Amino acid sequence: MIEARHLRVLRAVASTGSFSAAGRELGCTQPAVSQQMKALESSVGTPLLVRTGREMRLTQAGEALVRHAAGIIAGLTAAEEEVAAIAGLRAGRVRLVSFPSGSSTLVPTALAALRAAHPGTRVFLEEAEPPNSVELLREGDCDVALAFRYEGAAGAEEWDDLVVRPLLTDRLVALVPDAHRLARTEGSVAIGELARESWIAGCPRCRGQLVEVCEGAGFSPRIDFATDDYPAVVGLVGAGLGVAVLPQLAVESVRPRGVRTVALEPAVRREIVALTLPDLAQVPAVAATLDELARAGARQSAAR
Repeated sequence: MIEARHLRVLRAVASTGSFSAAGRELGCTQPAVSQQMKALESSVGTPLLVRTGREMRLTQAGEALVRHAAGIIAGLTAAEEEVAAIAGLRAGRVRLVSFPSGSSTLVPTALAALRAAHPGTRVFLEEAEPPNSVELLREGDCDVALAFRYEGAAGAEEWDDLVVRPLLTDRLVALVPDAHRLARTEGSVAIGELARESWIAGCPRCRGQLVEVCEGAGFSPRIDFATDDYPAVVGLVGAGLGVAVLPQLAVESVRPRGVRTVALEPAVRREIVALTLPDLAQVPAVAATLDELARAGARQSAAR
């Protein structure tokens, strides 16, 4: 195996014509130069230098190796610089996948702070709901995934192979029209009080959670409308077409007009987290992204 340090010695000998001169150029002794040249010739299996009087002359193999050495050393130097830049957060790339309400609340704050601190780090954002976002992470299609899971839900072990960074706890709230009988209720409302209402359901996972909570309260919700678009849910509720239950983060991601939020009992919460693979957690740009997402989550919680 050819080592880069041996190539540097060979180039110095070729340019100066002697071991002693090469040693002075490289800042080492003549015996050290001689030893490294012997090691290089042993690696390639053929002589690279012949002595002619007081000078050293390259063999044909030596000339070929010197000809390639410049490009090899330049490539290694460029690679070392690039890796050093990534390690020092002067450069880097992070592929982030987030669910929509996270994309419009936590992610902008986190990425703005990341860019201010490390302008050379680039983040590419895509949207996907869990569990799809988690599968993208496991398959190597992203570096960080924002995800959530409801308290007490089955499958808590599904993230055991991942690094889990908690961001905040998000509570489900009811959305009712401004003119609704419960719109100005102080305190919490039992979800059973909405049993006879028309319902507007959100994303499939939130819809499943809604049905589960309602059935736990003794009724099945009559779902008249279903949409993955949170502004559409708010608009339908605001138009008096029904009531809805959404995560608080989803409500904060839009400008609710014509609706009121009402706290629900029993309380239903979901845990918002950032996920990555154990090896990726050691990458400086990924670690910095996780840190900023955690800070954004803390700020979001404090603002409530």
